[in-house]
Amino acid sequence: MKIVVGGAGGVGKSIVGYLSLGNNDIIVVDENSENLNEVAKEYDVQPVLGSISRPDIQENIGMKDIDMLIAVTESDEVNMVACQVAYSLFNVPRKIARVDSEYFLNPLWNTLYNEKSLPIDLIITPDIEIAKFIDDLLNFPGSTGVFPFLNDTVNIFSFRLQTTEFPFIKFSLNHINQKLHELSAHIVLIVRGNRRILPNSGEDIRLQRNDIIYISCFSEQNTEIMRLFGVDHNPYEKIVIFGGNSISYYLATQIEKNNNMSNCRIIEDDAQVAAKLAEKLNSTAVITGEMMSDVILQDSGFATADVSIAVTEHDKDNMLLALLASRNKDTQAISLVNSKDYNLLSANLRDNVIIDRSVITISAILKYLRKARIREAYSLGKGMGEIWEIRLGEDSVNLGKSVAELKIPGNSEVMLIARDDELIYDFADIRLQPDDKLLVYVTPDNIRRIEQIFYL
Repeated sequence: MKIVVGGAGGVGKSIVGYLSLGNNDIIVVDENSENLNEVAKEYDVQPVLGSISRPDIQENIGMKDIDMLIAVTESDEVNMVACQVAYSLFNVPRKIARVDSEYFLNPLWNTLYNEKSLPIDLIITPDIEIAKFIDDLLNFPGSTGVFPFLNDTVNIFSFRLQTTEFPFIKFSLNHINQKLHELSAHIVLIVRGNRRILPNSGEDIRLQRNDIIYISCFSEQNTEIMRLFGVDHNPYEKIVIFGGNSISYYLATQIEKNNNMSNCRIIEDDAQVAAKLAEKLNSTAVITGEMMSDVILQDSGFATADVSIAVTEHDKDNMLLALLASRNKDTQAISLVNSKDYNLLSANLRDNVIIDRSVITISAILKYLRKARIREAYSLGKGMGEIWEIRLGEDSVNLGKSVAELKIPGNSEVMLIARDDELIYDFADIRLQPDDKLLVYVTPDNIRRIEQIFYL
């Protein structure tokens, strides 16, 4: 696919990093030569200096032959104009724009984004997406990821198995899944270090400490199932957020609506930023001062917090704060990073969750990147694969087939079939029907093959 990314800042770079793993021709356009050079040194892309909103720049890069424009500069107006130019002059089929301003995001103006007005196929707001992801984690204490499917009725959620003291430790994965069947739940994936283990691999799989387990179930069952595996966190009441930015603002507004979370504090070292944030929030306390200061940490109640959330712009600061939080007996740490290199440290920090910005951002646009009929999709991390929700229409070439006849490559897998109000995990005697919903795990090397399987 030929893709133009407008903007080589933090968001643009994270998107390029993910796209570069696939079979894509990528052009990056930015007015900042330093950002552009940094991206070009790290990834195999064509850098172009200039504004993505200018018609002459788009013409020079051959926009008429481009499959997709992803405009993610720090200016909402530039991103929107870039999509308009790409559509009006070059007929680019897919156009995605980053829009951060709450004024443009107001539901009153939803009719603005169409072919007759502003031809934008998808609007993404990375900071809101990250805040939503963290909010889901807060609502399911102990989880490392919550991925909603089927209109939020079904979740695939993950958690790290940090203890070997749970009832299933001596049993095979097949035996555990038989027990979970009573709850319409299923272990659908295990990540062990850099290895991905599928339940139907034919191995005699036994769970190990530090495995990251992905379980599918109806949404209301998450907490109950985690308790079966010894993951029994109390609800989060005291929350400390480091970094006064859009992420912390959106997250704090959600926390203020949650009656179970009684105490939220944000620490920001810039006095002006902190003052503006305090004006917009109601019950959230905003503390100004150096984040690593013993006095500030004490004033924020950091030592007794249930969860520490670091969303500053600096990876090293976020990881250092996670390290400090891990010294507190009952504090879970959530850290936002832009580099996958920091994921290697997560296993060494107790109860630590690392959120890769690029993974959240790319998940918001995955269904527009893929050529299959995807209703929802999430990335599990760079190189870790994706989960697609696919609905079979009346015209699908797969109707009447068995799952085996789909010929899914061996290291990818159909995780479940949702039919009516039932979650089906045993596909042996199942023939696919119209309106079946499939959740499919797709490895990076199988993307093109599985796109072909589910193209119609």
